[in-house]
Amino acid sequence: MVSPTAAENVRPNRGGRPRDPSRDGVIRAAILRLLADSGYAALTMDAVASEAGVGKATIYRRWRTKSDLVVDTISEVNRTEALVPDTGSLEGDLRMLLHALVTTMNSPLGSATVSLLSTLPHQPALAAAFRNGPLGQWTHSFNEVWAQAERRGEVAAGQATGPVPDVASAMLVQRWLLTGDTVDDDYADLVLEQVVMPLVRSATAAQPA
Repeated sequence: MVSPTAAENVRPNRGGRPRDPSRDGVIRAAILRLLADSGYAALTMDAVASEAGVGKATIYRRWRTKSDLVVDTISEVNRTEALVPDTGSLEGDLRMLLHALVTTMNSPLGSATVSLLSTLPHQPALAAAFRNGPLGQWTHSFNEVWAQAERRGEVAAGQATGPVPDVASAMLVQRWLLTGDTVDDDYADLVLEQVVMPLVRSATAAQPA
């Protein structure tokens, strides 16, 4: 499990004139558009500056390399989506988190992520930063939801780290990346109600009394 703050480790030290935080959202939106449209290989600092309507110095005050720029942007946007819910039940928590994942998959962030995936095998440093950043954030959130359920006694001890917790997100990701079929809240609810929760009840019932 990776701490959701791990992505902060990839942020470079920045010097010079203080940056203007009001420009961050504009720049990040431009980065996501360019990634989705052109991919990582074609992304340049000049292109980001032009798309965002800012000077190149504004970009370099935030990020010194293209890798820093991409991972920090995707990590920051994911951080606002992959929040750990606490509804008081495992089913409620998973429903909220899966709906957040669906929203992310169908957003500009999702399109940018898909365009980036083919690059990761050829960019080891970028791949490591991606695992520690955005992927780590979602992993942390799902792990914490199951850990909360174990602390509440909804699942048996040890079940939070078994194979069942992987099922829900894995089914959505497979559909998103491999089949091209629609991934929406209705599908997430079906996965939760017809697959995940029955597996949880079955695994709990199988535990010794």
